[in-house]
Amino acid sequence: MPIAKKEWKCVRTEPGPDLKLFTTRFDYMKNPRNDQTDKMIIIESEDSANVIALTPEKQILFVRQFRFGIRDFTVELPGGLVESGEEQAIAVQRELEEETGYTSQKWHPLGKIPSNPVFMNSFIHHWVATEAIKTSEVQWDESEDIELLLIPLEEARERLYQGFFQHPHTSNALILFFKWLDDLK
Repeated sequence: MPIAKKEWKCVRTEPGPDLKLFTTRFDYMKNPRNDQTDKMIIIESEDSANVIALTPEKQILFVRQFRFGIRDFTVELPGGLVESGEEQAIAVQRELEEETGYTSQKWHPLGKIPSNPVFMNSFIHHWVATEAIKTSEVQWDESEDIELLLIPLEEARERLYQGFFQHPHTSNALILFFKWLDDLK
């Protein structure tokens, strides 16, 4: 069933406030349904990357950390922002080592999704690292306080389907990972 494409038109753009890790802009968008123009905020950001790091013992590395937006802890995959000019494959390797002290020589891309297409212009790239081993000490940012969790592979799958993981990037990456893993069999 084809979906009719409606053309939204950006009438004008103006800069918004700088938000430390992000910049913002306001796009004035003309709705093709009613010709009304609305001011929309867009958060501009570098892309992000996260990793499903699988140890030789078939455990997945997760990090538990406080998330300021919800003022609570989440259990999620290691990852973070890709630095300006940095390749996302390099960024995800850096983030894994910084947050967990683990590294891997075996990497596989799983794909990407929009970070939050409602108001962000960036993507998150999902990766798998197999045979991940502890090789160094963690190197956390000043605002990080991370707890490392190792969850057996099948337990992680069960927790995913039970709704345990609250971070949407983690849930999406795990869905893609378990499909990739099942397709390998």
